[in-house]
Amino acid sequence: MTLAEGDFPEVTLVTPVGSHIVWDWNGTLLHDIDAVMAATNASFAELGFAPITLETYRDLYVVPVPKFYERLMGRLPTDAEWLVMDEAFHRHYWDAAADAGLAEGALELLRDWQAAGLTQSLLSLAPHDKLVPLVRAHGIDGHFLRVDGRTGPSHTTKAGHLVRHLRALEETGVTAGRTVLIGDAVDDALAAAHVGARAVLYTGGSHSRSSLESAGVPVVDTLAEAVRAARELAG
Repeated sequence: MTLAEGDFPEVTLVTPVGSHIVWDWNGTLLHDIDAVMAATNASFAELGFAPITLETYRDLYVVPVPKFYERLMGRLPTDAEWLVMDEAFHRHYWDAAADAGLAEGALELLRDWQAAGLTQSLLSLAPHDKLVPLVRAHGIDGHFLRVDGRTGPSHTTKAGHLVRHLRALEETGVTAGRTVLIGDAVDDALAAAHVGARAVLYTGGSHSRSSLESAGVPVVDTLAEAVRAARELAG
């Protein structure tokens, strides 16, 4: 069965109890960069492109993803090329993602934040019907007020997705001004700024440190540092 956006067990809080974290999934809570690289180079091989290194990937990666391919190819892919690239990447990625684990310390950080009476949710551009079973498989679904994956086109950005996510959380007392988005991409910082929230960017995912620092928000090397920064920003 395909799940609709927001079709996920939710915890209802009537009164806000403090700071709220919106977690990114791919490259943040889920340490999937090896799966991403395997899928990227496998899909490139299908299209006759040479493989790339992790360093090159992190230096060039950008959202929306067609712009990433433009940086690699020197031009935007045609609509037909994009469909082939997108399908090939996701076919290889989801085969590899099953073996990806959570980032170091992620489970303990989720537990501690919740135990402190603070709230958190998960927002991803991964397809919702793929995201939900994977989050449940890692046994962390109970830590989130809400989990939202993407239900629209794969070349979207996160800003509009975050608007809808926070709107759905309004009844729990979550406000943008007390929210920090923790992610691994410049697009995460742009999305947070779009809604009036804060952002902390983590170097364990898709972007290089220099790329992340261009966003003008705190950049950290561990999720523990990210949570400490989030507490300071939203406190």
